Amino acid sequence: MAAAVPFYGGPPAKEDIPQIKAAVLVHHGELDTRLAATWPAYDAALKAANVTHEGYIYPGAVHGFNCDATPERYNKGAADLAWQRTIDWFNKYVRV
Repeated sequence: MAAAVPFYGGPPAKEDIPQIKAAVLVHHGELDTRLAATWPAYDAALKAANVTHEGYIYPGAVHGFNCDATPERYNKGAADLAWQRTIDWFNKYVRV
């Protein structure tokens, strides 16, 4: 696998992070505090393991902000930006 882009997913176990070989792009909603709070430690672990990665926390967005089938959670601005970043990520790391 060349690249991965989890949307509001939890990080793997710390001992598994050094095994990651794909470029990882992470998206979290700011108001999804349970998962957004995991980002700093995951970011540090990815850096320590020399894994190519980026992560974004979208202001005002909740868990599920990218799903337009749930209008109460959908955040079009965050979803559009996250999707563009996702396409750009795959173009950069998969279409080489």
